[in-house]
Amino acid sequence: MTDEVQLLEQLKSETHRESAFRALITLYKERLYWHIRNIVKSHEDADDVLQNTFIKIYKNINNFKGDSKLYSWMYRIATNESITFINKNAKRLQVTSEEVQQLAINNLTSDVYFEGGEIQIKLQEAINTLPPKQQLIFNMKYFEDIKYKDMSDILETSEGALKASYHIAVKKIESYLTKD
Repeated sequence: MTDEVQLLEQLKSETHRESAFRALITLYKERLYWHIRNIVKSHEDADDVLQNTFIKIYKNINNFKGDSKLYSWMYRIATNESITFINKNAKRLQVTSEEVQQLAINNLTSDVYFEGGEIQIKLQEAINTLPPKQQLIFNMKYFEDIKYKDMSDILETSEGALKASYHIAVKKIESYLTKD
């Protein structure tokens, strides 16, 4: 794997920018795709948001100060782009962002790229009952196994608060899945 510092230097250099950006996409597109997909649910929407994320990364790479890992910075952009996408859809459809996500969950069964069964749909419904930030934290920990330290950089929240939020999210999901 290319050293992050070296990759960053190449991304900021005019002569190596294009090849470095292709390397960056190769390195991170799958992880970012699944991060986005966990938020927006649908494959097509995730593809669109991923494309917007990489455009934003490309345009703003010179503004990256190195206060966090490059990876954390890109995840923050992907997260914000996903939330913006959901909010725009909600505004366009004149519904809440929660309703947009519920519609996306309802459409999962007809999504040819969705490989989960009934249990996965039920889990997605349970996750959708959580507040947006708790959903993010749960998805990042449960599906992507992101360390609290990295999550703290991405979401700019303390590790303690993230652990507490994840624990509460798990309890709420368990409660949702075991009711009836």
